[in-house]
Amino acid sequence: MDNLPQSKDENLLVGYNTSDDAGIYRISDELALVTTADFITPPVNDPYIFGQIAAANAISDVYAMGGEPKVCLNLLCFPSKILPHEDLEQIIAGALNKITEAGAVLAGGHSVEDDEPKFGLSVIGLVHPDKFWTNTGARRGDALVLTKPLGSGVLFNANLKRWVSDSAMQQCVEALIHLNGEAAKVMKNYEIHAVTDVTGFGLGGHALEMAKGSDSRLQIRMDDLPLFDEALAMYDRGMTTGVNRYNEKLIGEYVKYEKSFSATQKQIILDPQTSGGLLVALPADQASELVQELSQVPTPAAALVGEVLSHDDKPGLIIS
Repeated sequence: MDNLPQSKDENLLVGYNTSDDAGIYRISDELALVTTADFITPPVNDPYIFGQIAAANAISDVYAMGGEPKVCLNLLCFPSKILPHEDLEQIIAGALNKITEAGAVLAGGHSVEDDEPKFGLSVIGLVHPDKFWTNTGARRGDALVLTKPLGSGVLFNANLKRWVSDSAMQQCVEALIHLNGEAAKVMKNYEIHAVTDVTGFGLGGHALEMAKGSDSRLQIRMDDLPLFDEALAMYDRGMTTGVNRYNEKLIGEYVKYEKSFSATQKQIILDPQTSGGLLVALPADQASELVQELSQVPTPAAALVGEVLSHDDKPGLIIS
């Protein structure tokens, strides 16, 4: 994307050049549009839950920019000659459940025939043109807060082999269908410097985007990371995902491990998330209060996981 020409339209406040979670276009001095699109393959067999997860995942991009979702369009690939029409209806019904919970509306969409189901949303939200968040504003001394546990990627793969307990899988699913809206609402009472939602690139990849965009180094404390039950155990048993190796290459030259972590622990940094939590940079003296307030919302996790270091060296990650 770096080689593509950038728009000269001064109303495009956030484009694709910063790898942010959504674009922002100013309509007036008081109003800007937040626009995004995202779709996924099924992480579960239940079509209704698939629709819920996919919708929550797509809507999260709007929350990560400080916006409020308003209008959604379905993006659907569906093998109609293989799967029953009832499955399609259940996918849409699950998505509509989350769209309605978010205070948005479903206005239509588009579908194509495909060999594998894929579903997501195009989402338009609203935000004040002077009050949106990006992933590029982290400042030296900021604290880093995370709002959902890590490890959903390996759990979904391991669940295909029935390695995961019902309770651990239920915990994971409940977190993924949980909207980040309440967390974002709480965050608006604080001095937020940078936000991103943690999805396919894993914590490492999305934290690196924040580090690069903010020209900073982020220090992440491994022991403070919230994890889904049994996620580490699945890596210990030899399970992984098809994305971990890609994510490892993505952050490889930018990451430094300050301790002798096990291979299993390092995989958690790389684990691709679906409908993950928000990674937030804010002044350190506000972080504990934010964590406490997030815990009361509640959110699936509310953890102080690191800090922003100096801007003097090459941007990157330090795992301590």
